[in-house]
Amino acid sequence: MFSKLKNDLPAGLVVFLVALPLCLGIALASGAPFFSGIISGIVGGIIIGAFSNSQLSVSGPAAGLSALVLGAITAIGNFELFLCAVLIAGILQILMGVFKLGAVAKYIPSSVIKGLLTSIGIIIIAKQLPVALGFKNLKEMFGDFQNYNPIVLTICLVSIAIILLWDKVKVKFIPGALIAVVIGVIINEILKVSFSNNALEAKHLVLVPIAATANEFLGFFTTPNFSGFTNSSIIVYGFVFSIIASVETLLSIEAIDNLDPEKRKTNTNRELIAQGIGNSVAGLIGGLPVTSVIVRSSANVNSGAKTKLSTIFHGVLLLVCVILIPALLNKIPLSALAAILLLTGYKLASPKLFKEMVAQGFNTYLPFFVTIFFILAIDLFEVWKPISGKGLLIGVIVGIITAYMIKGKKAV
Repeated sequence: MFSKLKNDLPAGLVVFLVALPLCLGIALASGAPFFSGIISGIVGGIIIGAFSNSQLSVSGPAAGLSALVLGAITAIGNFELFLCAVLIAGILQILMGVFKLGAVAKYIPSSVIKGLLTSIGIIIIAKQLPVALGFKNLKEMFGDFQNYNPIVLTICLVSIAIILLWDKVKVKFIPGALIAVVIGVIINEILKVSFSNNALEAKHLVLVPIAATANEFLGFFTTPNFSGFTNSSIIVYGFVFSIIASVETLLSIEAIDNLDPEKRKTNTNRELIAQGIGNSVAGLIGGLPVTSVIVRSSANVNSGAKTKLSTIFHGVLLLVCVILIPALLNKIPLSALAAILLLTGYKLASPKLFKEMVAQGFNTYLPFFVTIFFILAIDLFEVWKPISGKGLLIGVIVGIITAYMIKGKKAV
């Protein structure tokens, strides 16, 4: 593994640069402490990287789980209790791996999975629009729209423009999301020096705790309230996290194995065990649910990584970053992160995908639209209320039933 250092270390640096804004952004979208997003990035890199036999996959907090996490934290009402759900998910994933359920994703129709991801994209967009305008939530935005913050909106729009333009330039080793965040920081710092009244308030910036000593830093990690193991609602959330995180991981693993120049194949059962260990650790120290994620994994492949050392190295860099430069992280505007999430949501729910699904015929698009309808009907139509996250599970179940009913009728 160490013979490929010249390939893996530069690739790990690129993945770190991609992961840092995403870890913060997904924590924002999840309604969780920013530090929890960094924790999950560290766990995904170091812990899962060590136990996984995938050489190129990168794990961390996933945008695809952010809507469910937001719903769970809101419904449970306590972050320490929520961590029990993450720990339960990890334990269940370990058991899934032990009992060789790594092929479970093959039984979920792709139209349902695409419907799930599309719904998540729409929810992400809906939840980040207020942030892009300087409001706390949709209810506040609708009630007081004329008082939006022009500086917040400007930074968001500039960030979106930078990311879109950077994608066209295709500079391999510097991600557009990072450039957008840096420019957002610079804009606010200029305003702070030249026009102090127009600089962003603290509520519009990232807030990562800053430690003066090693003991104080260790105190930032949050342990779960184990009474959650007796709460049926938390157990259900843990079960849902385990299923959705496992499906997302297995789909990502399959995609990355196909991109691997050396055509190595990942043992999916071992991967579930590795993910389970990672989520168990995340739940024990205050992190968000973790999955294998396609954006970071693709960046890893495209940067020339050869072994999982690049994944582990990116986790180490995240740890070093949160120890050494938390004050710098706290200069990042939330609206710059919202820009990243808005574009992420758009990619998940792009009009092009809707056209593709319709073009594939009734048997494909009906489960797709049914899944979206039930998820949004439960989790988003009443946008002024916090989402429950239950719509994701119900929508997927109804979508699967619809897909298999159509398949059954076709067979008859």
